[in-house]
Amino acid sequence: MNIALKAKSRLQCKIPIHDRAAEQSCLALLQSCNSLPKLAQIHSRILKLGLLNNPLVLTKFTATSSDLNAIDYATSVIFSPESDTLLYDTFLFNTIIRAYAQTNNLKTNSIGCYNLMLEYGVSPNKFTYPFVLKACAGIGDLNLGKSVHGAVLKFQFGDDIHVQNTLVHMYGSCEGGIELGRKVFDKMSEQDSVSWSAMIGGYARLGLSTDAIDLFRQMQISGVCPDEITMVTVLSACTDLGALEVGKWVESFIEKQMVNRSVELCNALIDMFAKCGDVDKALKLFRSMNGRTIVSWTSVIAGLAMHGHGLEAVALFEEMLEAGVPPDDVAFVGLLSACSHSGLVDKGREYFDSMKNDFGIIPKIEHYGCMVDMLCRSGQVKEAHEFIQKMPIESNPIIWRTLISACSARGELKLAESITKRLIGNEPMHESNYVLLSHIYAKLLRWEKKTKIREVMDKRGMKKIPGSTLIELDNEIYEFVSGDKSHHQSKEIYEMLDEMGRKMKAAGYVPTTSEVLLDINEEDKEDALNKHSEKLAIAFALLKTPPGTPIRIVKNLRVCNDCHSATKFISKIYNREIVVRDRHRFHHFKDGSCSCRDFW
Repeated sequence: MNIALKAKSRLQCKIPIHDRAAEQSCLALLQSCNSLPKLAQIHSRILKLGLLNNPLVLTKFTATSSDLNAIDYATSVIFSPESDTLLYDTFLFNTIIRAYAQTNNLKTNSIGCYNLMLEYGVSPNKFTYPFVLKACAGIGDLNLGKSVHGAVLKFQFGDDIHVQNTLVHMYGSCEGGIELGRKVFDKMSEQDSVSWSAMIGGYARLGLSTDAIDLFRQMQISGVCPDEITMVTVLSACTDLGALEVGKWVESFIEKQMVNRSVELCNALIDMFAKCGDVDKALKLFRSMNGRTIVSWTSVIAGLAMHGHGLEAVALFEEMLEAGVPPDDVAFVGLLSACSHSGLVDKGREYFDSMKNDFGIIPKIEHYGCMVDMLCRSGQVKEAHEFIQKMPIESNPIIWRTLISACSARGELKLAESITKRLIGNEPMHESNYVLLSHIYAKLLRWEKKTKIREVMDKRGMKKIPGSTLIELDNEIYEFVSGDKSHHQSKEIYEMLDEMGRKMKAAGYVPTTSEVLLDINEEDKEDALNKHSEKLAIAFALLKTPPGTPIRIVKNLRVCNDCHSATKFISKIYNREIVVRDRHRFHHFKDGSCSCRDFW
């Protein structure tokens, strides 16, 4: 029977009239149902009363099953051989589609149910597509999303604001879809706070944090008042960029507009301040917060870890235990990271063993990675290698690269070469493996092999990730890359670089030319070091900010030894506190010293 005939048959079929009291009785039982055994009993009652094909009862049965994480049980009943699906309506299908869309791993069933709905000749309505599109977003299939968008236009629901909002969300959740999402957003006749949140969230998810903040500013101009969801998204963008001043403005805006300070929003504020360099403010917010969750505790512990405050992180973890908050695996990642960044090796071993023995948490690859990182940072390279070999789960490339970097730094170059070659065999298209091997050959002064590695990378179209540094000044984000001359004040910046170099050398600074892994003379090596992105950003800050004010920068890679040494000299010479967030942690430079105590 084709769809048209099914639809006609369905319209001609009259729903049997059941005892209204029986129907209401089942609905009341489903409303108060709070367990699967009770649901099974109600199912038996539905069968006994002959309500198996009653759409109203089945819809409530589906919603209750969903609340009990048993949507598959509901569909096994609804689509059983005894069921008369000709009686099923749009509301019932919407409830099933919505239930599957809200699951973590069964979102494809939502699409399957939607297709079944069309096959049965049941017409979707404007409430159907937000659920279907939410499932598409969770699956992340752009072509599937485009197909559903086509159906939205076919059924003429393209002007509904709720459908448009979920279209924006869907495109922002699928790789390669952000521009399509922006097109939908820009064509909307009206945009509410959900529309703006969806578009801002799409940018933030993709790491396009500058675009997210720019769009938030446009939202302010438009006069649409953001809700707490918008603010959480904007704060995540600030966190990504290290934009502390914008983050502070967002906090004051929240207070001024009296945006509801939900636990999620408070946690986002704590995370932002911790990761933007003001861990004291994060701790202050945490202390003033009511209804702390494990996320609240973990955000502060991880923040303290990034700033090298290992002992404080350990103390807060112990305080959390005393408060009766059981730690989860994420809390232990933050704790072990704190031990790693602060050189608390014995304490780290103790907590690693405690995870399983005292809390029944099986260590994951992230915990093993923290342990390897901790051993490597403390110079225990051979112990780290042995630890990896004894791991009960297979090591991942990140852990091996951590060991390779440590081997290279500690002179275990043969071991580093052996492991790196093995990694290249397993990951022939991962550029960082070739960069590591190239660095090893440079340290071994095997320039021919280093050149050959570079040739292989070029042949395969692989490039080293360039070093870049972000700096926030006057609510604007500026980005510098090594050797950058694109800035309109490039001439002044390089003049400042020369001044910095002269003053540093007069103060005793010696460039770490061993960092430059090129077969060039010492003078050229010094010139290459002088153009690193963080030095350019610091020079720009010295030009544009009043004397004595702090400088905050964000580096996309680990800060190199030479820039670390140079920044210590700059902080003393220019009387500046310089806060650097690199890929792994924070460095607070002041009076010629760094908070990491040269341990990073």
